[in-house]
Amino acid sequence: MDTAHDSTRTQLLQAAFAEIHRHGFQAAGLSEILRDTDLTKGALYHHFPSKHALGLAVIDEVIQGRLAEAIFRPLEEAEDPYPALLALLDQRIHGMDDEAVKWGCPLNNLIQEMSAVDADFRDHLSAILTRWQGVVQAALARAQAQGRVRADLDCEAASLFLVAAWEGCWGIAKNRQSAAVFRQCLRELRDYVRGLA
Repeated sequence: MDTAHDSTRTQLLQAAFAEIHRHGFQAAGLSEILRDTDLTKGALYHHFPSKHALGLAVIDEVIQGRLAEAIFRPLEEAEDPYPALLALLDQRIHGMDDEAVKWGCPLNNLIQEMSAVDADFRDHLSAILTRWQGVVQAALARAQAQGRVRADLDCEAASLFLVAAWEGCWGIAKNRQSAAVFRQCLRELRDYVRGLA
C-alpha cells in the first residue's frame, strides 16, 4: 500500500471512530464522516464496501489498537505485572475528566448497542474482551508465579471480574456524567487488586 492510500484509510477510520463514539454505530452518518474528512463517497467505498465493514474495521483497528497501546502491551511487556496493573488503574484514576467520561467507553458503547442486533459486531467485540481478559489473566498468573499475588487466586475468575468491573465503571460514570464517579469506582477496583497480594 502507498502512503496516500494508508492516509486516506486512516482518516476515514479516525473520523468514523469519532462519529460512532458520539452517536453510536446505527445513528452514525456516512455523510458526516465524509464531511469531516473532505473525502468522497468513492474514497470511502474504495476502502470499505459498506458502513458495516467500516464499523468492524473501527472495532478491530481503532478500538482494539487504543486498548492495545493503553492496556494490553503495558501488561504484556511488564517484567513485574502486579505493580503494572496497579499503575494502569492509577493512571485512569488521575487522568480522567468529565469530558472523557461524557461519551463513555467506545468498546462498552458498542457492546451495549450492537451485541444483541448484529452477530459480526458481537464476535468482533467479544474478541477484544477475550483478549483483554486473557492479557489480565496472564499478568495475574505471572504475578502469582513471582509470589506477588496469592497462590490460591483463580486468575481466570479474577481477570473476568476486573474487565467486567472496569467496563461497569465506565457505564455508570457515563450515565452519571461524572469523572468523580469513575475515579471512585476505579479506586475500589484498585483496592480489590491490592487485596490480591
